[in-house]
Amino acid sequence: EDVTKLKQEVVREVTATLMFGTQLAPEGRFPTILDRADKDLQALTAALLYSDGAAAHLAKFAEEPAYIDGALHFACLLSLADSSEGAQWWWQFAAGAGNATAAHCLHLFHLGRGELRDADHWAHQAVTMDTHVQLTPFSRRRTPRHRPTLALREAVGRLQVNEVEEWGFQVFRPDSHLAHQIEELADAP
Repeated sequence: EDVTKLKQEVVREVTATLMFGTQLAPEGRFPTILDRADKDLQALTAALLYSDGAAAHLAKFAEEPAYIDGALHFACLLSLADSSEGAQWWWQFAAGAGNATAAHCLHLFHLGRGELRDADHWAHQAVTMDTHVQLTPFSRRRTPRHRPTLALREAVGRLQVNEVEEWGFQVFRPDSHLAHQIEELADAP
């Protein structure tokens, strides 16, 4: 009887790992879809921000505020620096211009907050846009490689901020200095 149960457990774990790329939760701890969305968003933003072309995207965005790929990468930077409202604003900007990856980031962002209607809207937008969408890196789903660093948060704290009184929030503005620092900020403790 024990051998049969053990075989069933092994089959269940192997199947789950092959299908979903994750191990089952420990006994008594089942991750929610909210937890999963937060981890997926963190992994995706880290992958985008620490990619080879991120510094170039950020530098071009500092010069051309309408540069959509720069807006996506800048939003990822803000997200990793724990400035979620700033990130949301720039993801909406990029998604509104047709960037499917930004729409996917918004889907994960709202899903992680439990805002299911908004999450569903952005998932639909990401799927229906006629562009390439970058999904969460499969290898980083469980533990993102990068976590927000103090240096990254401090760098974002030095950015110029415009107050939008009608909407009641602040919009961070990119600068070229931050774009040139991105590699060292990524490696800072």
